[in-house]
Amino acid sequence: MLNIEKSVENIQRGVEEMLVESELIGKLKKGRPLRIKAGFDPTAPDLHLGHTVLINKLKQFQDMGHEILFLIGDFTGMIGDPTGKSATRPALTPEEVQQNATTYKEQVFKILDPEKTNVVFNSSWMGQMNAADLIQLAAKHTVARMLERDDFNKRYKSGQPIAIHEFLYPLIQGYDSVALKADVEIGGTDQKFNLLVGRELQKHYGQEQQIVLTMPLLEGLDGVQKMSKSLGNYIGITDKPDDMFGKIMSISDDLMWRYYELLSFQPMSVIQKWKQDVAEGVNPRDVKFKLAMELIERFHNKEAAEKALANFIARFQKGAIPDEMPEFTLSAKNEEGLPIAILLKGAEIVPSTSEAYRMIKQGAVKIDGQKVEDRNLLIKKGSVAVYQVGKRRFARVSVN
Repeated sequence: MLNIEKSVENIQRGVEEMLVESELIGKLKKGRPLRIKAGFDPTAPDLHLGHTVLINKLKQFQDMGHEILFLIGDFTGMIGDPTGKSATRPALTPEEVQQNATTYKEQVFKILDPEKTNVVFNSSWMGQMNAADLIQLAAKHTVARMLERDDFNKRYKSGQPIAIHEFLYPLIQGYDSVALKADVEIGGTDQKFNLLVGRELQKHYGQEQQIVLTMPLLEGLDGVQKMSKSLGNYIGITDKPDDMFGKIMSISDDLMWRYYELLSFQPMSVIQKWKQDVAEGVNPRDVKFKLAMELIERFHNKEAAEKALANFIARFQKGAIPDEMPEFTLSAKNEEGLPIAILLKGAEIVPSTSEAYRMIKQGAVKIDGQKVEDRNLLIKKGSVAVYQVGKRRFARVSVN
């Protein structure tokens, strides 16, 4: 029982909600490896650190000896998950799905052990269903229950269209749990409704219901909105080591601890010790170094991590960039981003845009230690960086 209690404690790390803990304990008491499912729609070819929150939890279960089911939703990807969307989401073509799925498989094994991971595609069983089978599946849920989901409810009340096929998405995701006989399903907090549909369908099909674990949506570099490529506030797991290091170092000291809890494999006892050290005067930058090193070593290698650290120190510490500087949050007026000259003026490190252009021409403007040469550079939404003009003018600027 002590081992089970310790297992539950480890599983709960970073978890937003567990439904239902007593059922999880019951499953663990049976002494068999549990079937742990997490589904990923191949909607983009590259993963970022936000995606790895779920994969890290799978890794934790894997290290505990459980069976990992990494589900690539090639069938559901051609429907388009409407979760959190205010409009019907475009579906992917079969070619896009297959191309993105291949890339996912390559990237996920930077964390999971490929020899102990079952990569499954839901087209394997959904592709065998005929129209009558799908209608029978649809009969196990009601429109009223579907409209309990927040995004559907808002769209319905505001008169925005909801296509019939969008109601099928949570049903098919739920049926995946039936097909795989999942004991546990992990998903983001925005997936809670779909995960619970899985529990309900398993009950309909006479199976033991899965445990639902919801994980937080990791905030991006801006510390506000969830990490997203479309917002430009992401750290890609295929980013170059120097870029990854610089991005990690740009996050706030408070956000660093959330990244540690959700992304690091360090024990929480060690992280708490470092947190105490910072409270007692240790520079948080030094603890952030450890986080950057760990993540770069995971997705590249130890040599790359050490080189990125050395390059960062050479650019920043030897370049006399101060630890403290003015901080600004500026808004981009369009989706393309904020012009560099307007940013520099808004951050009060140049008196005018014309002066900004002049300083760029002179090679006196740097972003995170890198010289700016393009006077028409647009800074993307979600970015956080240190801007420097000359040797003494600095500002840390967030763009939203």
